[in-house]
Amino acid sequence: MVMYWVQALLFMTVLFPALVDCKIRHYSFTVVLKNTTRLCATKPIVTVNGKFPGPTLYAREDDNVLVRVTNHVQYNVTIHWHGVRQFRTGWSDGPAYITQCPIQPGQNFLYNFTLTGQRGTLLWHAHISWLRSTMHGAIVILPKKSVPYPFPKPDKEKVIILGEWWKADTEAVVNQAMQTGLPPNISDAHTINGHAGPVPNCSSEGAYTLHVQNGRTYLLRVVNAAVNDELFFKIAGHNLTVVEVDAAYTKPFKTDTLFLGPGQTTTALLTADQGIGKYLIAISPFMDTIVAVDNLTGMGFLRYNHTLAFTPTTLTSIPPVNATAVTSVFSEALRSLNSKEYPANVPLTVDHSLFFTIGVGINPCATCFNGSRGVAAINNVSFVMPTTALLQAHYYSIKGVFTDDFPGQPLIPFNYTGTPPSNLQTMNGTRVYRLAYNSTVQLVIQGNSIIAPESHPTHLHGFNFFVIGRGVGNFDPNKDPLKFNLVDPVERNTISVPTAGWTAIRFRADNPGVWFFHCHLEVHTTWGLKMAFLVDNGKGPNESILPPPIDLPQC
Repeated sequence: MVMYWVQALLFMTVLFPALVDCKIRHYSFTVVLKNTTRLCATKPIVTVNGKFPGPTLYAREDDNVLVRVTNHVQYNVTIHWHGVRQFRTGWSDGPAYITQCPIQPGQNFLYNFTLTGQRGTLLWHAHISWLRSTMHGAIVILPKKSVPYPFPKPDKEKVIILGEWWKADTEAVVNQAMQTGLPPNISDAHTINGHAGPVPNCSSEGAYTLHVQNGRTYLLRVVNAAVNDELFFKIAGHNLTVVEVDAAYTKPFKTDTLFLGPGQTTTALLTADQGIGKYLIAISPFMDTIVAVDNLTGMGFLRYNHTLAFTPTTLTSIPPVNATAVTSVFSEALRSLNSKEYPANVPLTVDHSLFFTIGVGINPCATCFNGSRGVAAINNVSFVMPTTALLQAHYYSIKGVFTDDFPGQPLIPFNYTGTPPSNLQTMNGTRVYRLAYNSTVQLVIQGNSIIAPESHPTHLHGFNFFVIGRGVGNFDPNKDPLKFNLVDPVERNTISVPTAGWTAIRFRADNPGVWFFHCHLEVHTTWGLKMAFLVDNGKGPNESILPPPIDLPQC
């Protein structure tokens, strides 16, 4: 009988972890192919536990999370717990060949990490090739027991995951692009919780429906799990009150439109205060430059209880695809809560003042379509993926895998948002930037206009950072710092650098290990817009990375 109750408790922990007062959360993720029909066509996709999107991982702040990932597909896989701080547990961060070798077919690996000082919404996704197009899901970190939200308690909570769908196999899409040197094909639809909703030439496509009851308040945990598209999110006739982004509380503010880059999350309160009926939920892309984008609006519905079957849908206008002003208003409205319980500990002194230019370029390629290929770079360095994981090479002092001479400034300054230089070629290298433990970093990320200026959602692993400033044009080191917000800047793990503009962030390097920094548009990551920070150990074991787990995958 005792064994029965132990098994029952473990079963409930896996299926309903929010209901069990337990410090350890056990999950089992099995990676399998699943035939899935969308846009009136069926294809096999890579899934976790046969679900698209994958299962939501629930836990509480300070919980220890154990996820056994077993690979039953033909591809190598890894999973990244996007936004989880991973204090001293870089082995469980997940980016392939950065912190681990991938999990090979037929193998498994136990991810083991603790959710330290975080609460809110994050996501998990595959972090190798383009498998995250279908291998993704939400992470919900609830407050500690008996700790309330710093906003009115909602009646219910809903997870809403935004994504993209290709009719083709996404691995074939990226492989074709790499062989030809041309940009990859854009997606064929956008999805809400895996459903594209009504689309041209497919009348049977299902739609996500959010069922609500008049007078009740709902906490919407919105996740952008798209591969390449920044997205707007709107619900006809309803305002949303933003209360948290990237698992960090914000000062509440009302808006009718959310803006999320890939990898970003936004949690907002929705009050069902309209008349009984059916209201359109719309997600649409943002692109304010000449780059091709999937311009199909993803549609779902908010439906009040007691709405009659054939009630017409209340519609809404969507922002223009190039609605730069909407993105700016939303981004600048975000502020840290900065309360006594949740302070904004912005570094006020800077040990490393870095300036990274980011953008695309053209390199020679004898076998490619035009004799050249599209590439992307930071400070003109296109990152070359190693065959030994960087963290292993660092931990075991393996020579020849990387160098620690990544340039902290552009090697050849130019007018970044003006006329591009005549030479569009980049350097290649596996280079990291080394930081002493607990040192402070100010990083100005400057978009450039080479080929085409573009908004870049940029993600830093292993840390949250404070977004202290943003602007258009070239960053002015004399004037722009005078306008930095060092009081209540928003705290994030992924930030969009505006088209032909810049964003300034600060963080404290208090997490030893090797931490990936890259554009979260998968096309740009594939092309080399990535690098890594190496944070040395501090003093003693509590400031040092933990030893690698015994089941760490081998290359």
